Amino acid sequence: MSAPDLFDLSLDRNRPLQKQLYQILMDWIVNGRLTKGTKLPSSRRMSESLNISRNTVIQVIEQLKKEGFLVSEACKAIYVSSNLDFSTIETAENSTLSENNPELSLPPLSDYSETIKSRPKLKSRWPILLPFSPGVPDLKLFPFAIWNKIYRQHQDRIPISGYGDPQGYLALRERLAQHLLASRGVRCTAEQIIITNGRQEALNICAQTILNSGDTVLMENPGYRGARFAFHTKNAAVKLIELKENRLDIDQLVREDKQAKLIYTTATYQHPMGGVIPLQERSKLLNWAEKSKCWILEDEANGIFSFEEKPIAALQGMKKNTPVIFIGSFSRTLLPSLRLGYLIVPKSVVSSFVDTKSILSGPCNQPQQAVLADFINDGHYVRHIRRMQINYQEKWKHFCQLIHFHLEPDVKLIESSAAMLVIIKTPGHDDIYLHERLNQRGFGSTPLSLTDANKSKISGLILGCANTTHLQRQQFVEYLSKLLKNQE
Repeated sequence: MSAPDLFDLSLDRNRPLQKQLYQILMDWIVNGRLTKGTKLPSSRRMSESLNISRNTVIQVIEQLKKEGFLVSEACKAIYVSSNLDFSTIETAENSTLSENNPELSLPPLSDYSETIKSRPKLKSRWPILLPFSPGVPDLKLFPFAIWNKIYRQHQDRIPISGYGDPQGYLALRERLAQHLLASRGVRCTAEQIIITNGRQEALNICAQTILNSGDTVLMENPGYRGARFAFHTKNAAVKLIELKENRLDIDQLVREDKQAKLIYTTATYQHPMGGVIPLQERSKLLNWAEKSKCWILEDEANGIFSFEEKPIAALQGMKKNTPVIFIGSFSRTLLPSLRLGYLIVPKSVVSSFVDTKSILSGPCNQPQQAVLADFINDGHYVRHIRRMQINYQEKWKHFCQLIHFHLEPDVKLIESSAAMLVIIKTPGHDDIYLHERLNQRGFGSTPLSLTDANKSKISGLILGCANTTHLQRQQFVEYLSKLLKNQE
């Protein structure tokens, strides 16, 4: 190993230099900063860099050699000895001492961190690249050749090689505004769109910008736990509204005249249960929010893949001047690795949300935004969505048929409107245990119980079928059937 620079080795000129240098070098060897076999700088070089006598350096080196810390070869450099068993022992002893001695323990973390530690520990809160992992699209069918061709057109562009605008690449915001109007009835200008590092950052920006400590937030239950995490970081009082027909119960909301600073809803394809709020009830929700001075956070959690020819228009575009914030993402429609999402907010508050985004994370990746803008503008995005719509519907139907034939009545299939997800209830079983066993077998899933903030012991699995093959769906059902019967 080459000789390290001792740039941060400082000596107090008012104390004996030889003793200081000896102690520092020995400490660095013992604590592992100078590892076994490390070559030390020459005595001449150390003398010059430390501005001390070379004789002082030589005396220290000779003393450390006598004690076995250093070794030398004839006409060669000085090395840290490779036979320092005691250094490992001493380091371990120091580590044990630190763990057992409160005075040497680390300062405490926040109450929020302690709360997170108490939650069930899974391998990852983010979907991993396994068949049946929720939220993972069919990556094999992504048009990489087209995407890479567009990327090559942008990769040498100097104007997009800097940090960029925290609000997002203007061309992308313009294309996105046009696309969302046509596909989801979202009414906005490029000025109202903020490009984010995925959906979770969009939720964090909303929580930081809207909520004060103690503010009330209303949420669907079961619901998206990533949203709960975001609201808890602001110490919000999260109050739950149970579902009716697998969707937000608007009648309960209006009847009880609940008061809150914000209501979070996945109005189209409720996450995770898949219900859709009908048009008439959406109008009730908008009227209630205006009357109650409550923000509506509308999260397009499950993308736009459905069994409807055209999904019900977004809440955001149904009326003018409503307190609705719309969240979307490209992770499920294109590639999770893009880490690109978006927020659409009323014009009067855009600057506040952009300021929060700028402080939290700054601008998103500009070249990726430029590629996506052209991908949308050239019609590739719409064509890809249409292709995936057919693909995912076929997979969903096949998977549900297998569940009907081979798993019922041990499980209950929850009919969903979202073509990427299949939800099953597994009464009498620990869904976290099922999740872990499936993971060991190479299958992804999310325990349904983790979406229930009331901890009512609901048991089930959220399964993504978009990233699966015909054979994998058959193998999954066969294995889960054995697992439920305790045959595995």
